Amino acid sequence: MRGDIGSGRPSSKPSTRPSIARRAALGLVAAAAATYGCAAAPTPGNPRFLVNDPVAPVYQGIAIRVEGLRPGEAITITSSTRDADGRLWQAHGVYTASASGEVDLTRQAPTEGTYRAVDAMGLLWSMNLAPGQKGPSWFTYDLPEKEPSFRVALSATDGTAKPATATLVREWMAPGVTHRAFTLAADGVIGDLYLPRPNAKPRPAVILLGGSEGGESERSTAAVLAGEGYPALAVAYFHEPGLPDGLANIPLEYFATAARRLAVQPGVDSAHILILGASRGSEAALLAADEFPTLIHGAIVYAPSAIVNAGFTNTVSPARTTAWTLHGTPLPTGLEIPLSNVSGPVLAFAGSDDALWDSPDWAHAIGLQLQLDGDSHPYQVVVYPDAGHGVAGDVDLPGQSTTGVEFGHPIDFGGTRQADSDAQQAAWTQTLALLASLQH
Repeated sequence: MRGDIGSGRPSSKPSTRPSIARRAALGLVAAAAATYGCAAAPTPGNPRFLVNDPVAPVYQGIAIRVEGLRPGEAITITSSTRDADGRLWQAHGVYTASASGEVDLTRQAPTEGTYRAVDAMGLLWSMNLAPGQKGPSWFTYDLPEKEPSFRVALSATDGTAKPATATLVREWMAPGVTHRAFTLAADGVIGDLYLPRPNAKPRPAVILLGGSEGGESERSTAAVLAGEGYPALAVAYFHEPGLPDGLANIPLEYFATAARRLAVQPGVDSAHILILGASRGSEAALLAADEFPTLIHGAIVYAPSAIVNAGFTNTVSPARTTAWTLHGTPLPTGLEIPLSNVSGPVLAFAGSDDALWDSPDWAHAIGLQLQLDGDSHPYQVVVYPDAGHGVAGDVDLPGQSTTGVEFGHPIDFGGTRQADSDAQQAAWTQTLALLASLQH
């Protein structure tokens, strides 16, 4: 989820605390044990990688282990990949082999490196641009239908022996997922539809909205969702040809049109269409879910707002204006977003250290309003400690930053890279669990 995540130089404080039990929740340790149990006994001094799921969706956590080491031996594991612009990204960690001659990233923290906590995915999200690489300070990637995956090379060495190597394939768009572009002329909205392989039964579906970056920024997450079996429509609502250039006077009816178009797609359970909004997109998601409860049946919001904030006329020299309209009438800035008509579950995720806006308090306000309304549908508010606005970022992707640039000015998203990564994975796991709970 891109949200408002933009460019910037990574800023991270080392942490020795274990990451949120996100990897254990995914059953990685158990899965790894089952995989490793099938391998022949290793020979000390002859290291090799064992990965429980080397080909996996981009957002899926995996278990990485190196065996065949000498007990107490220091080993350096490096990861590297190239982005869509061909630039090299790298991370590394130094680990100490256990008494059984292994390093298990689900259980061990590096003694030094680009990350410092116990985190199976630390060698992915902590990648930085290699020295001498030019261009933007964020990891670039193409459209998922053009670049369905990227590869990560792993290498483990004690500095003397021939390195052990392995390759990870991180999939944006799984085999069998199909794509179709939506246009204003044909569909009434601009967006990208990703459909999973045909299922025996219709599945819950999701509309995805980005934040103040504008454009069609959620298509990669939509593709990942389709790979998990859920039809997904990523929608642009400004800063695309035919749409307003800025977040200004966006009609909520536009999102109702998106819901109607998604409802008639193959494999969609039209009784369970949710809307997912990141940052400014959370306003549209909650407003649309409340205003059109027969079309949209719940909301998932990341780094959310509980009020209507001012819009802006363009993304170069922003001027304050009305953000949203309903039946042609502007919604006043500062309006508390009503939730009494929401006809399905609500999930709200925020980071306690969000420096961009007050998403922790707003997330709690969303929960309180649902409680006071006596909402009969499940809802949950989760505020992740030490995370920032980056809770809305792509899960475990290289190069994500706690700072950025918006409207040409540097901004602080708050949090740390470690905490943001923990929060992203935990929230994604809960999002998938919610969708799974809605299946019949």
